[in-house]
Amino acid sequence: MRKDLGPKPYMFPQPVLIIAAYDENGKPNAMNAAWGGIVGADEIIIDLSSHKTTDNIIKTKAFTVGVGDAEHVVACDYVGVVSGRNEPDKMKKAGFTTEKSGFVNAPVIKELPVSLECELVDVIDGSKYLGKIKNVSADESVLGDDGQIDLSLFHPITFDPVHFGYYTLGERVGNAFNDGKKL
Repeated sequence: MRKDLGPKPYMFPQPVLIIAAYDENGKPNAMNAAWGGIVGADEIIIDLSSHKTTDNIIKTKAFTVGVGDAEHVVACDYVGVVSGRNEPDKMKKAGFTTEKSGFVNAPVIKELPVSLECELVDVIDGSKYLGKIKNVSADESVLGDDGQIDLSLFHPITFDPVHFGYYTLGERVGNAFNDGKKL
């Protein structure tokens, strides 16, 4: 038997996205966002309410998306619960340091091993930030022998919107574009 739960944002896994942008003085800020995902081969959309980071994105037309990982769960949560409008040293307190993206006018958080470097394309319905992915940068520590991101080396976290927890992804259970051929 199934139970109706009503309209809720229950999609699993839900990535933990750390959105970073520069302010008008070139100071980096970041926030935690859970409602977002890939919507095309080189596009991402993230639903965000009003934040210092969104103000910065509107001004610079650029942002990065660091993928939250198990090694930095406390810092990732911190930038989601503390506003850059109220805490000028938010990034320092989180333990995040940045470097400028080589592709867009936005900071890459060095501690997060995978980052999408994005150009703002549009803001839809006042809160949905559509970005064009100009580059994905990855720390060599999470790259496998083939030079690509290896999930046995990289430990992204997912957000549980039901019980408000963070979880790591599990083990490989199949082979995409192959296992279905057995039928």
